[in-house]
Amino acid sequence: QVRVVESGGGLVQPGGSLRLSCTASGLDFESYTMDWYRQAPGKERELVAGITFGGDTNYADSVKGRFTTSRDNSRNKVYLQLNSLKPEDTAVYHCSASSRWTGVQYWGKGTLVTVSS
Repeated sequence: QVRVVESGGGLVQPGGSLRLSCTASGLDFESYTMDWYRQAPGKERELVAGITFGGDTNYADSVKGRFTTSRDNSRNKVYLQLNSLKPEDTAVYHCSASSRWTGVQYWGKGTLVTVSS
């Protein structure tokens, strides 16, 4: 059974930092692209960052230079480091795993990040 579970969200002041973690189990982690999405209240879900099975990364323009994603294949984990946080970064952050072979995509339930003073 595939499970994707995020953690690390919370309340942080503007300018602060958080590190989100995502653990994916029940799959061949090394063959999956791992993406981070976020959805703010009343807004559509947007792709924030991704890291391919080969380690290539991509970022939304709104987070470039502030967010960094990385993966640890030995632990089936992917991380999202959030720096210089802004109130507009407030959202539920979801992790997804997409197979390089089949395209099937698995989702976690998300972790809430709130940026407020």
